[in-house]
Amino acid sequence: MKSANGINLTMLCDFYELTMGNGYFAEGMADRITYFDVFYREVPDEGGFAIAAGLEQIVDYVQKLRFSAEDIEYLRGRKLFSEEFLAYLADFKFTGDIWAVPEGTPIFPREPVITVRAPAIQAQLLETYLLLETNHQSMIATKANRICRSAGGRAVLEFGSRRAQGIAGAVTGARAAFIGGCAGTACTVSDQIYGVPAAGTMAHAWVQMFDTEYEAFEAYCRTYPQNAVLLVDTYNTLKSGVPNAIKAFNKVLKPLGITKCGIRLDSGDMAYLTRKAREMLDAAGWSSCTITVSNSMDERLITNILNQGAMIDSFGVGERLITSKSSPVFGGVYKLCAVEDADGSIIPKIKISENVGKITNPGFKKVYRLYDRTTGMAEADYITLRDEEVDDTQPLELCDPDVRWKVKTFENFRAEELLVQVFKNGELVYDLPDLRDIKARCSKLVGTLWDEVKRFDNPHNYYVDLSQKLMELKDSMLLAAGRNSNRIR
Repeated sequence: MKSANGINLTMLCDFYELTMGNGYFAEGMADRITYFDVFYREVPDEGGFAIAAGLEQIVDYVQKLRFSAEDIEYLRGRKLFSEEFLAYLADFKFTGDIWAVPEGTPIFPREPVITVRAPAIQAQLLETYLLLETNHQSMIATKANRICRSAGGRAVLEFGSRRAQGIAGAVTGARAAFIGGCAGTACTVSDQIYGVPAAGTMAHAWVQMFDTEYEAFEAYCRTYPQNAVLLVDTYNTLKSGVPNAIKAFNKVLKPLGITKCGIRLDSGDMAYLTRKAREMLDAAGWSSCTITVSNSMDERLITNILNQGAMIDSFGVGERLITSKSSPVFGGVYKLCAVEDADGSIIPKIKISENVGKITNPGFKKVYRLYDRTTGMAEADYITLRDEEVDDTQPLELCDPDVRWKVKTFENFRAEELLVQVFKNGELVYDLPDLRDIKARCSKLVGTLWDEVKRFDNPHNYYVDLSQKLMELKDSMLLAAGRNSNRIR
């Protein structure tokens, strides 16, 4: 699989995945079936939930996972790997199973977002790319969703390519922002590749290229009469920018019977300037003219200026979205949770840590979302072992994830499995949805979350709990580990 700059993305892996793979091969463990979970520990920006994204790129990666002759020669030159292992890599193909939460789904800490069941070397080699794509796109989709919700139904465009951290940061970042709720992007190639609607009009350079601001506006209106959005803050927004825009609209658009037009502001006191601009446009008979603002916007600034009475129809959001500036690390991890014996029996595995948040949940698992049958709202997530089924005709008691003594009983609910099978025996068995369908799914499912979960400050703790059987397994493994550590001492 080649990247935009010709790199084989199979080699986009941490070097220890290769050294471990060589070790597994030497120890006769290459074909031992393993189970790994992808999950995250903390919601970005101390929010109530995140948005899953990146699965489509992961599918493409897994399907194209191959080592080239050049890759094998490079590894041979490191003088660390056996010829038998290099021969194994030369014929490499993923043959395992993958389950994942569909893109656009709200997700919560410590629950599996992706589960990989595969021979040890195969599963290990997936780690870096699965985390890279999940962490990046989920982070941007989550930030975009926060920003779009702050806009209160007004369109938000992603304007961040020039501040993105690399090519993929711009291109797949725009894709993730669209999933999270953005109406479009300034990134042309994201439209070409993924169908994220690209939009844009002019920069300050256009205005500066002409002798006068008015000439720049008139020329643009002549060239794009059906899409005349004028940047009015190059010199003085209220003294020249808005008056010259009105003059150009009157001169070029009005005789053509065109009422669709707009202005954009990229600097200044947005609450004050947009109120005054709205008054001027309305007084001139251009109440249909929209006002767009940009310049270092995020969910908190948008909320503040709207609360101050800003008159804004849409937002262009750049660096604070495309880099998730206020919370730029998603923190997803890839952890071994089980292995299989020769007879196919599943042996759970657990990682112990003195940091309680880093203790993993063992075993091959499922995740259920509980929806209230009356309201249709999501009430809780429930993590079980794979062989468990939730009986939604019976009451179910769950604990608060952060306050374990706080128990809530759920009744009159339906349980829906979140993880769907994506690969089976190395073959794709999942129909990848259209990007617009993913965006619609995100909007619909976020709509099933209570406002208390969605608020930006001190969101309500959404219940995510383990089944009794899984909890007993975890407790028994923790107890056994404690006893073993005492023996070591």
